[in-house]
Amino acid sequence: MPQNPVLANRQGMDHFLYRDGALYAEDVPVAEIAAAVGTPFYVYSTATLQRHFRLFDEALEGMDHLVCYAMKAASNQAILKTLTQAGAGMDVVSQGEYLRAKAAGVPGDKIVFSGVGKTAEEIRVALTGGIRQFNVESEPEMEVINAVALELGQVAPITIRVNPDVDAKTHAKIATGKSENKFGIPIARARDVYAHAASLKGLKVVGIDVHIGSQLTELEPFRQAYQKVAELTETLRADGHDIKRLDLGGGLGIPYTRSNEAPPLPVEYGQLIKETLGHLGCEIEIEPGRLIAGNAGLMVSKVIYVKSGEGRDFLIVDGAMNDLIRPAMYEAHHDIVAVQEPEAGIESRPYDIVGPVCETGDTFAKERNMPPLDAGDLIAFRSAGAYGAVMASEYNSRPLIPEVLVHGDQFAVIRPRPDYDEMINRDTIPEWL
Repeated sequence: MPQNPVLANRQGMDHFLYRDGALYAEDVPVAEIAAAVGTPFYVYSTATLQRHFRLFDEALEGMDHLVCYAMKAASNQAILKTLTQAGAGMDVVSQGEYLRAKAAGVPGDKIVFSGVGKTAEEIRVALTGGIRQFNVESEPEMEVINAVALELGQVAPITIRVNPDVDAKTHAKIATGKSENKFGIPIARARDVYAHAASLKGLKVVGIDVHIGSQLTELEPFRQAYQKVAELTETLRADGHDIKRLDLGGGLGIPYTRSNEAPPLPVEYGQLIKETLGHLGCEIEIEPGRLIAGNAGLMVSKVIYVKSGEGRDFLIVDGAMNDLIRPAMYEAHHDIVAVQEPEAGIESRPYDIVGPVCETGDTFAKERNMPPLDAGDLIAFRSAGAYGAVMASEYNSRPLIPEVLVHGDQFAVIRPRPDYDEMINRDTIPEWL
């Protein structure tokens, strides 16, 4: 499949291309990985991860900034180490993510802790291990951070997340900046909340945080939110607060289809930040996740059966909704391609592409045009690097699938597939049974 000439110059470019009729991950045939590790599996491209991080870093050139990868998108330590070696900080939303980042060698002063439900224990762990800042979501959380910091004899750096009531025009389940969403404090109450924060001896206010949603495909919602943040910055400074850091969250979308339309480029996003906030002299933090990892990964699966139904044909594959839940959960689209490139002139036909889980929802695509395929053929789900492996489960007692990282002509399993005994033996049976 030749690279789309429009996408070749946009952030959707990846390193999964056909060569001599075979799909490659960088310089490794995907079929070679399948033969080595079995299917289904995830495979990530180091070159794509690095390229997409650089796009954001270069977009903010000329500004004091830090690109903190939102590791909820894909949190394997090999991915984190790849990005931290490129210069990334990390945005974490749980103690587990914090400890993963630390295990991958990320220094505490490059870790930002977000999330609406931080517990006292999570706060204690982060303060003890080192943290760049907490992005505070509520006044009760602010009180707990203050108490833990005083208990430890520390002062916790915080920003306060404001909810600007801006419609991100994205899927309802990933919108976070409207007044009815659970995130942040209403921007209208910000002055009062900042005044209270300034009175707490265990806290040091360092800035403002905002994040309006994920998979945004236009810049206008960002512009609206950032203009409100700029006004708030000047108001809070007039109130005596030392606002020196603006955490702008993430959310820039990726192209999930190989069409000529694509979300804005990181450079366009960076220009918007400079236009709306550059005059304030603040350090800028952004927290992209999906755009860094999304098109850097595939899920590869094998056809088990080709089944003829009433008025439609089914490709039953060995990947399932527990491995890649986005289509079932969000009605999300993933381009699906044959690992063996179809010969020129081969006519495609529509299939429903489904997994083996006993749920009608275990459907990846309906009436998707594909070349004729047989049992044993391999297919690849594109743009599966973000919110794929991290959202997987063992539903139907299916083991978690392997993750593989490619670097040039090398590949390594970065999370092995557990065997059935390993999975089953995690259960313990009470003595009365």
